[in-house]
Amino acid sequence: MAATTGQNPPTQNLPTEVTVTVRYFASLREALGASETLVLPAGTTLGAVRDRLIARGGRHAEALARSRALRCALNQVMADEASTVPEGAELAFFPPVTGG
Repeated sequence: MAATTGQNPPTQNLPTEVTVTVRYFASLREALGASETLVLPAGTTLGAVRDRLIARGGRHAEALARSRALRCALNQVMADEASTVPEGAELAFFPPVTGG
């Protein structure tokens, strides 16, 4: 059995950035358009994407404000803001749906 040398295993070629599509629905679509593409640091969460968009100011800050109740989805599945965004993901932000 070989002795361990205490060296860390070689690191894999992990991406440092991911490219994602952000889609907006209902009143958000009216304010921000249908969709946009973002390049983000790898490991970014849905909440961090929302904060990054809010930081743009203007329409984004107003439409995505933390005081507004919004839902989000990751690859067409409801997700919470702690979810990590993978390469090529489709993110969606939309207001809560009410029925009548």
